[in-house]
Amino acid sequence: MYIKNLNINNFRNYRNVDISFNEKVNIIIGNNAQGKTNLLEAIYMTSLGKSFRTARDNEMIMFDNEKASIKAEIKKKNTEINLEINLFQKQKKIIKINGIKLNKNTDILENVYIVVFSPEDLKIVKDGPEKRRNFINRELCQIKPLYYHNLFKYSKLLLQRNAFLKNINIEKYDKNMLDIWNRELVEYGIKLIKERSIFIKKLNAISSIIHKNITNGKEDIELIYENNIYKKTDEITDKNIYLNKLEESIRKDFIRGNTDIGPHKDDIIIKVNNKDIRNYGSQGQQRTAALALKLAEIKFIEEETGETPILLLDDVLSELDAERQKFLINSLKDIQLFITTTDISNFIEKNLPENKIIKICNGTIEKI
Repeated sequence: MYIKNLNINNFRNYRNVDISFNEKVNIIIGNNAQGKTNLLEAIYMTSLGKSFRTARDNEMIMFDNEKASIKAEIKKKNTEINLEINLFQKQKKIIKINGIKLNKNTDILENVYIVVFSPEDLKIVKDGPEKRRNFINRELCQIKPLYYHNLFKYSKLLLQRNAFLKNINIEKYDKNMLDIWNRELVEYGIKLIKERSIFIKKLNAISSIIHKNITNGKEDIELIYENNIYKKTDEITDKNIYLNKLEESIRKDFIRGNTDIGPHKDDIIIKVNNKDIRNYGSQGQQRTAALALKLAEIKFIEEETGETPILLLDDVLSELDAERQKFLINSLKDIQLFITTTDISNFIEKNLPENKIIKICNGTIEKI
């Protein structure tokens, strides 16, 4: 899979840009704040119809404009896709595939697969659980539309339940109303938990091989799915456990004004040689683990979909030492790469000689 051409209008700091890409390596050069990451963001939009930087579509529209558009030609194994995304200030976005407007924006899923690797992703290992949950959600939403749907429903119910907890006196609350929210949360939450459990198990198997290769067999990585409900019994039992825990925590939930039980509290424990590297790992071990996770993400998509995803490397090479840089690049021979950088290093020239160079200056493409 690769993107052949991209046209963007009034997107971030791009007025009107039409650009074709190399099907293997594309190096995007420019000083800071010129629009390198904005270009990657436009590319990423073709996958989920959403940004990896903001939840607000109108933030991506150029100042003083009412709309923005992204058009892309994508080549897959057995087909070509013409994809168009229109963003508006005052209405919902419109997405078209091969000229046909999608009835639901989630129908964009399973068309284009993209993995982003940025300096922020190096924090997946050492930062809080939210980073790791976002990592899980972004991956599963991309390849499983039903997961995307269940996550949306669960998040909406969670907001409603939390608003109820904050605004109602614990001595006077409507138990029937709360029971309805509890049962709905359980219905969607248990689906998220099971899907995440399967995902982490598969990712663990893939990343353990990659991590062993990076460390020349010196270290073993283990991913453990941490949640406060799922016991891997039958579905009815798990739902009952979930429901009972929600009911047991009601007084605590009212005091705090939020829901303490559920997949929104999940985490991944990452161990190297049986030690939790969030607390006991060196910076080098943490970066190696993050690299292994990202490469495992690519392999997981290949195994699940039969398609090779596109990889966006947003200024991440400068964050890795020479050994990890080399391992990363050598692992990516068969996929389309987009690499942002402020200058072409000797490493890039030596290891990626066949490439297209795209020079960005204040939202315009300069000729090389």
